[in-house]
Amino acid sequence: MLTDNGVYYSAAGEEMKRFSIRDGMGVERLRVCAGVEVGIITGERSGAVQRRAEKLGITELHLGIRDKPAVLAEILARLGLSAEQVAYIGDDTNDVAVMQRVGLAACPADATPFARAVAHYVCPSAGGHGAFRDFAELIIAAKAEEGLSADLAD
Repeated sequence: MLTDNGVYYSAAGEEMKRFSIRDGMGVERLRVCAGVEVGIITGERSGAVQRRAEKLGITELHLGIRDKPAVLAEILARLGLSAEQVAYIGDDTNDVAVMQRVGLAACPADATPFARAVAHYVCPSAGGHGAFRDFAELIIAAKAEEGLSADLAD
């Protein structure tokens, strides 16, 4: 949920998207503070999303995807992960099947009722306005607590 679902067009017909700098910091904090990599699976074929992913160092980028569960399965197999090890944030019907498979599913405050119904966590912020950062901070806190619990057990 790095965008607000808006598509803007310039006078020249160029498609533009709005991205939150705060959400971008969430991507960086996940990587640095929790050792978590971020990927994007989107139905759109957007140059703006591709450029944003490049700027944020997101290499797991899948554009123009119609079958998101199939892409998830491919990623899991390639990286040797289980679905329970994955966190996913989505906002609409095309995200529901993936949200139902992963260990932690979230949606922004302005998600559709379909996504909200299957989300484990509803972010206080809207998509493109801090929702990804909300989710990132939740994961960072959980990973820190997990590490503290492991330290206490030693």
